[in-house]
Amino acid sequence: MLGSRRRAGVTFWRTALVVLACAPRAMAADTPAAPSPGARSITLPEAIAFAHAHQPAIRAALARVDTDRAAAKVPRAEWQPVFGASAQIYAATPNNTTASYLAVDDLALPRIGGSRDVSTSSATWQPYASTLVGVSAIQEIFDFGRIAANAAAADARVQVGKHGADAERLDLDLSVEEAYFGVYAARGVLTASKEAYARTKEHRDFARAGVGSGLRSPIELTRAEADLSRYEIGVIRAQGGLDVAEVVLAASIGEPGGAFDVSGVAPTFGDLPSLAEAIHTASSRDPLLQEALSRLDVQEKTTSAIGATLRPNLFATGAISGRAGGGTPSGTGDSPSGAGFLPDVPNWDVGLVLSWTLFDGVTLARRDASRAAEREQIEEVSLFRQREIAAVEQAYVRVNTAKSAVPALESAVAGAEANYKQADARFRAGLGNAVELADAEELRTSAQIQLALGLFEVARARAVFGRAIAEGL
Repeated sequence: MLGSRRRAGVTFWRTALVVLACAPRAMAADTPAAPSPGARSITLPEAIAFAHAHQPAIRAALARVDTDRAAAKVPRAEWQPVFGASAQIYAATPNNTTASYLAVDDLALPRIGGSRDVSTSSATWQPYASTLVGVSAIQEIFDFGRIAANAAAADARVQVGKHGADAERLDLDLSVEEAYFGVYAARGVLTASKEAYARTKEHRDFARAGVGSGLRSPIELTRAEADLSRYEIGVIRAQGGLDVAEVVLAASIGEPGGAFDVSGVAPTFGDLPSLAEAIHTASSRDPLLQEALSRLDVQEKTTSAIGATLRPNLFATGAISGRAGGGTPSGTGDSPSGAGFLPDVPNWDVGLVLSWTLFDGVTLARRDASRAAEREQIEEVSLFRQREIAAVEQAYVRVNTAKSAVPALESAVAGAEANYKQADARFRAGLGNAVELADAEELRTSAQIQLALGLFEVARARAVFGRAIAEGL
């Protein structure tokens, strides 16, 4: 189950890597994002709140919880009385004895009353009319814990649904966070691409003037023109990447067809707890593990409920009826009016009934099967615990690894920018050539891309770690 849950953020992460690889990038967490034309600006808390209110996955999960709550009311409804009514007419033989009995579901045999008492030797095959109308009520008196066992199992299923809804919400939060940081990444790509294009255009114009004055070789201009075209393509791709990122963000929060832009500076996360604290938090709060524990609880209560069906059942019954039979009555009784077609002979009864299924092999087999399912669920819980610990440990290491790489990436950017300034100064002074300047520009933009990937990985790794320990609950 843990591996079967797919998130939109995974797909976006792959898309973001492609976007970052298409053009130069310089993402600074403290740089406010400029608004994108035609897109609605939104903060990360607003995006998550919007997703909770509009994402169909959340509404579907909550609807499943409501369904489980409604189903949990069914066992308790057995305490309510059952009323029934019946009107019957038969063409049947009137042979009768003095036996009386209560008709039950498993014995669909109408009682014959008011006709003569005969032996087998004087029985007749001649049919007579017989009619019956009546109203009855059945009220549960004592169930020996059967209803309570069924209700407990139903309540446990509600808890399973709640934990499943929490897992859906945390997965959704992670996908929104990934998409949100992806917009920052795509916006940085566009900004850096435009800056690289502007610098390359300035160098192209400078080279053109030098070639025109005869101070530079024509190859300086052709190289600058080629670099300018390359960075122009980078701007086009970066703009497309930003458009895609905004659409992905809109889809992740439940507004497909729209476009959402980030607002303000990139949000930051709190400090990491210790690994031991993280594992403890995940074990006590992660909804997937809690869902597995709830499923085990459901199975245990289901086993108890199956066994409870073999307990006795005590209920009260009462009925008012009218009947008549067209057969000749026994003794000196009068023949009923209407020849059995008019049920004008009144009767009433009240009773207390104790029923008990002493042995049912099918029920016992179902109980044994449920106990076997309990053992399976116990192993599932152990598996979930193991996976949870592994996921927390991996996320913890990835966050620290991503963070530790940022200073080196920032140093690489600073060195590349210093190298570019030297190459630019040499080029303008006539000491350097276009190839040297192009290499410096490529080194600078490559360092910016690596820093962007590093910062994005820090944000994403921290979001994944927060999901692993159910930080949003």
